[in-house]
Amino acid sequence: MKLIVIFVLGLSNAVSFAQEDDKEQLNALKESKNLTWEGNKDLSENRFIEAEVDYRKAIAKSDKNPAAPFNLGNAYYNNATYSEAFGRFKQAGELASEKPDKHKAYHNMGNVFMKRKEYQKAVEAYKEALRNNPKDEETRYNLALAKEMLKKEQDKNDQNKEDENQKDKNDQKDKNEDQKENDDKQEQKDQDKEGEEGDQQDENKEDNKEGDGDKKEEQKKQPEEGDKKEEQPRRPNQLSKQQIQNLLEAMQQEEKKVQEKIDAKKIKGVKVKNEKDW
Repeated sequence: MKLIVIFVLGLSNAVSFAQEDDKEQLNALKESKNLTWEGNKDLSENRFIEAEVDYRKAIAKSDKNPAAPFNLGNAYYNNATYSEAFGRFKQAGELASEKPDKHKAYHNMGNVFMKRKEYQKAVEAYKEALRNNPKDEETRYNLALAKEMLKKEQDKNDQNKEDENQKDKNDQKDKNEDQKENDDKQEQKDQDKEGEEGDQQDENKEDNKEGDGDKKEEQKKQPEEGDKKEEQPRRPNQLSKQQIQNLLEAMQQEEKKVQEKIDAKKIKGVKVKNEKDW
């Protein structure tokens, strides 16, 4: 019996706490909605700063009020602060428990993506919005527009890619032609250089030939002109021309003397006949 009493008391306390918690949440949601209303009023009177403060307070009061972040997102969107707007629309979509609220959040997220020209993300956002409200014609129109813009972007990217590839091919072709032209020029230079070196070698050979001829001619002329040069060392038993000439003259002189002696002996041995007087 005691256990039952405790159980009953415990259950009673739990119900009491739940009721109090629900009451607090309801009060917080009520205050959040009031602050959201104040923000809407400030925004309608072009008091953006005051409206932003009211919306932020409303969001802080309760996470059951998706209207507060959604309206703040609209304020940012109209103020062209798209990054902040997207964050608040996303928050509204996560807090929303009803399909109409989710639809509006994703629809506006698609609008932000369109502003950013992120067409693929816009397509996905509009599709999610239509899942929550398939009958919304505005969302359907926006989805068709996003798909069209996405296709144009893809076609443009493909064309740019093709142009880039063609440009690379042309650049490579020009590079190859320039390289060939440089190679031809270098080859021509090498040929010209070889030709000049060949001409120089021929010229040097001709000069050397003429120089050798001059030297030979001069060597021939030197003895005739009687030019005296320093006598070069000779091999053993080698006589100079002058020595040979002197030796020949001496031999001839000696031979002459011998011949004279022979002739003298012949004269003495010949009998002389007496001539008769007539």
